[in-house]
Amino acid sequence: MDAGQLFSVDPLESRAAKGHGVVTSMAAGNDVILLGTSKGWIIRHDFALGDCQNLDFAPGRPGEQPVHRVFVDPGGSHCIATVVISGVAETFYMHAKWAKPKSLPRLRGILVNAVAWNRQLITESSTREVILGTQNGQLFEMAVDEPEKREKYVKQLFELSDPREPITGLEMETTSVGNSTRFYVMAVTATRLYSFTGIGSLESVFARYAERRIHFMELPGEIPNSELHYYIVQRRAKHFGWLSGAGIYYGDLNFGVQHSSSGGDENFVENKGLLDYSKLSEPVSGEVIKPRSLAVSEFHFLLLVGDKVKVVNRISQKVVEELIFDRESSKGIIGICSDPTAGVFYVYDDYSVFQVSTHDEGRDMWRVYLDRGDYAVALSNCRSPYQRDQVYLVQADAAFATKDYYRAASYYAKMNYVMSFEEISLKFISVGEQDALRTFLLRKLDNLTREDKCQITMISTWVTELYLDKINRLLLEDGTSTNADREHDSSEYESIVQEIRAFLSDNKDVLDEATTMKLLESYGREDELVYFASLKDKYEIVIHHYIQQGEAKKALEVLQRPNVPVDLQYKFAPDLIMLDAYETVESWMMARAMLNPRKLIPAMMRYTNEPHAKNETHEVIKYLEFCIKDLHNEDPGVHNLLLSLYAMKDDETQLLQFLDMKHAKVGSSGPAFFYDPKYALWLCLKEKRMRACVRIYSMMSMHEEAVALALKVDLDLAKAEADKVEDDEELRKKLWLMVAKHVIQQEKGTKRENIKKVVDFLSEANNNLLSIEDILPFFPDFVLIDDFKDEICKSLKGYKNQIEQLKEEMNDATRGADSIRSDINALSQRYIIIDRNEECGVCKRKILGTRGAQQMGSSYMSGGNIAPLYVFPCSHAFHAPCLIAHVTRCTTHAQAAYILDLQKQLSLMENRPANDPAGEPISSSTSIEKIRSQLDEAVASECPFCGDLMIREISLPFILPQESEEAASWAIKPQIAPFPKILPMTI
Repeated sequence: MDAGQLFSVDPLESRAAKGHGVVTSMAAGNDVILLGTSKGWIIRHDFALGDCQNLDFAPGRPGEQPVHRVFVDPGGSHCIATVVISGVAETFYMHAKWAKPKSLPRLRGILVNAVAWNRQLITESSTREVILGTQNGQLFEMAVDEPEKREKYVKQLFELSDPREPITGLEMETTSVGNSTRFYVMAVTATRLYSFTGIGSLESVFARYAERRIHFMELPGEIPNSELHYYIVQRRAKHFGWLSGAGIYYGDLNFGVQHSSSGGDENFVENKGLLDYSKLSEPVSGEVIKPRSLAVSEFHFLLLVGDKVKVVNRISQKVVEELIFDRESSKGIIGICSDPTAGVFYVYDDYSVFQVSTHDEGRDMWRVYLDRGDYAVALSNCRSPYQRDQVYLVQADAAFATKDYYRAASYYAKMNYVMSFEEISLKFISVGEQDALRTFLLRKLDNLTREDKCQITMISTWVTELYLDKINRLLLEDGTSTNADREHDSSEYESIVQEIRAFLSDNKDVLDEATTMKLLESYGREDELVYFASLKDKYEIVIHHYIQQGEAKKALEVLQRPNVPVDLQYKFAPDLIMLDAYETVESWMMARAMLNPRKLIPAMMRYTNEPHAKNETHEVIKYLEFCIKDLHNEDPGVHNLLLSLYAMKDDETQLLQFLDMKHAKVGSSGPAFFYDPKYALWLCLKEKRMRACVRIYSMMSMHEEAVALALKVDLDLAKAEADKVEDDEELRKKLWLMVAKHVIQQEKGTKRENIKKVVDFLSEANNNLLSIEDILPFFPDFVLIDDFKDEICKSLKGYKNQIEQLKEEMNDATRGADSIRSDINALSQRYIIIDRNEECGVCKRKILGTRGAQQMGSSYMSGGNIAPLYVFPCSHAFHAPCLIAHVTRCTTHAQAAYILDLQKQLSLMENRPANDPAGEPISSSTSIEKIRSQLDEAVASECPFCGDLMIREISLPFILPQESEEAASWAIKPQIAPFPKILPMTI
C-alpha cells in the first residue's frame, strides 16, 4: 500500500462455494460477515473466532432459492434473511449461537428490503424494536428474544401511498427524554427520503402520521438501487448518505436539537448537501454514470462505479482515490457493505470478498476545510503545529489583504513555524501600522511559554515603547484637532493610558526594571513611572514624586504599607512634616512603637525652627507627649526636646507640669525623670523660666540654690522649698534662716509694724525650728529690745522648760545606774543546788564525782576533790572536760581550733614554774583568769542542749564522712553458695 493512500484493499479467503451458487447479498457487523447466495445458502464467517459456517435456508427444495437480502446487527449476534422460495418470500431469524435458522411465519409473503436496528438498546439476547422495510412500501415492527426462539410480535407501523414505492433503505436512532424514548427513523425509496420522529413507542409515533403530513425529501431521477447509510461512532449516527437518482444527498445528524419543520416534524438534519454524479467521471455518450452501491466513512463516500470503487471526499466532493480489485470472475463487483463496529468495508462479487480498510482518512481534512474557507473546522482537524500555522497564515494574509490589520495581527501572532517573527513585524512596519504591530506583539506574548524568558522581556519592552509612542502621537494630535476630534482623542488617550498601566502591571515581573524606568522617564511619563516603581516596590521614587507634587497624604499612605522599609520614614520625615505636619504626625502616631522617635528628632527640629502662630497646635509637642505618656518612651533625647519646646512657650504651666510629672513606669525602680537636669537648668536659665529653675534645683537636691533663687521670685515659693527638706534638720534650719534673713532685710526700718511682721514670720517656722536669738544677729544694732520683749520672754521660758526636762532625765539615769549596780551584786551571789545523783549530760557519770582522770589542773578550781563542772540555768550540768569535748566536736572547725588553742595556753600557764631561769615572770593569776574567762565564754555561753548548737546539729548527717569506712564494715554482703557436691549413688 502506498503511504499516501487513505484506503487499502485486501482479498479475503471467505467466499461462496461453487455448489452454493453466487453471492446475492452481504451484511457485516462486529468482525462477522454474512453472504447470501443464489441457492439459499448463507455463509457466516466470524473473523474473531476464525469460524466459518454454511447454513442452508431452503433445505430439500429443488431449484433456485435465492437469498434476497441478509441483515446482521452491529454486534454480529442477530441475523435476518429473506429468501425467495418458489416465488414466495420467506423471512428467517437466526442467532449467532444457533445452528439452524428459525422461520418467521408472520412475515411470510412479505419481501423485506431493509432493516433498521435499535443500536442503543439492542442486546445479545434480544433484538428489542426492529423496523422492517418491505417491497410494498410498508414498515413493520418486530422483536425477537433469543431464548424464546420466535418473534414476540410483528406489527405494521406505516404504509406508503402516492406513490407506493418499495422501501430500499432504512435507519433508526433513539434518544432518552426523561423516562421516555424519542425515535428518529429515516426511510428511502427510489425518489424520496422520509423522516419520522416522535416520543413514545414506535406504534404511537407512526400512528400520529395518519393525521399529519409526512416529512420527506424528493429528488428527481431514477435509480434502481437506492440506498441509505449512516456513519456510526460508538452506536451513534453522525451523518448519513442517500444514494438517489439525482446524486448523493447527505447531511449531519444532530439528535440533540429540536427544530420543527414546516410539516410539524422535528428536523434533525444539518449541513445538507448534494453530490452531483457528474463530478465523479466524464459522461459517456452524454449519459452520466451512476454508482451502483454506496458506503459512508467519516469523511468520504465509497461509490461503486463500474468495476472500481471511487473514494469521494464528502466535504470537497472530489474523487481522492480509486480502488481497483484483482478478480478471477468475469462478472463485475456486486456491491459494498460496511461494518460500523470494526470500521472496515467489504466489497463483493459473485464469489469473492475484499476488505477495504481506512488509514487515517482525516489526516488531510484540515487542507480540505482550509480550501473551503472553513477555518475553525480546519483548525480542529489539524494534527501538527505546522498545519495550524498554515491555517493561521491563510487567515492572516486574507485579513492583511483587506487591510483588517488588527485581525491579521491576531492570526500572525499564533504562528510559530511558517513565518518568522521578524518578517511579520516588518510587514506591519512597512505599512506604518504601529497599532496593529502592538496588537501582534501583545498576542505573541500571550502565546509564548515561560521558557522563552529573553523573548518575553524584549517583546514586552518593545510593547511598552509602542504604547508610549501612541500616547505621544495622541498628545500631538490633540493640539491641532477640532473640539469633536479632541473629545474622541481624549477618550482614546485615557484608554491607552489605562492599557499601558494594565500592561505594566501584568508584565512587571518580566520587564527589565532599569530599562523600563529609563524608557518611561525619557518619554516624560512621570505618572506611569511612579506607577511602575510602585509595582516594583521602588517606594523611594514613589514617595519622592508625591512630595514634589505636594501630595503628602499619598506619600504617607505609601509609607504605611507593610513591606515599605522603615528607614524611608526617617529619610522623608523632614520634608513630610514641613509639607503637612498634621497628617505626618498622625501617621507617626498610628505607627506607634514601629518608629524610633529619636531618629525623627532632626525632622522635628526643622519643624520647630519655623515660625508658628500662637494658637496653632504644635504637632511636634503633640507627638512627643504621645511618645512619653502613651508609649512610655525613656529616651533622654525625646524628653530633652519636649522640655525645650515647653521652655520656649510664654506660659510656664506645661513646663512646670512636665517637671513635676513622674515619667517612669508604674512599679519601675528607674529614675523619676529621663531628661538631663543640667541641660534643663541651663535651658530654663537661658529662657528665664525661674520657677522651673527652682524646681530643677530642688530635684537635684541643691536646696540652698533653690531657696536662694526662689527668694528672688516669690517668698512663698522659697518657704515651700525650705519645707521640702525633712530628713536633715540642720539643713532645714539653715534654709529657713536664709528666708528669715531675706525677710528681715526686706522689711527695712524701725517701725513697730515691720518688727511685728518679722516676729509673725518667726512663728511660721514649724516645730519651733527658729528662735528669736537665731534671727537677732540679722537685725540692725539700733533696734530697741522692747520690740522683742515678748519673744525673748517666750524663748527664756522655753529654755527653762528644757532645763527642767534635762534635770529629770539625769535623775532617771542615776536611778537606773543604781539599779544596775544592785543587780550586779546580786548576780555575784547567785547559786544553784545540784542533786548528788545528778549526771553529766555527756558522759552520764555523777556530776559530783572525784576529780580522778578528769582533773583539769590545780588552778581550774580552788580545791577539793570535786571535778570542774558547768551548770546552766536550764539545770543541765556537765563536767568541764566533757563539755569542752562535746562543743569542740559539734561546733565549726574554726571555733573548735579556737577552744583547743585556749586550752593549750591555759595548760602551759598552769604547768610552768612561776619564774623562768632568767628570773622573769611567765604568767600571772590575772592572765590565767583572762584566758579561763575566754574559754568559759567560748564553751559555756549557752547550754549545748538548749541553744543554737543543738539546732545546728539537725543538719549534720548521721554518719560523718570520717566514719564512712566503719559504716561500710557493717554492710551485709551476699554469701555465695558453695558448689554443690555430687554424691555417688549406688544402685
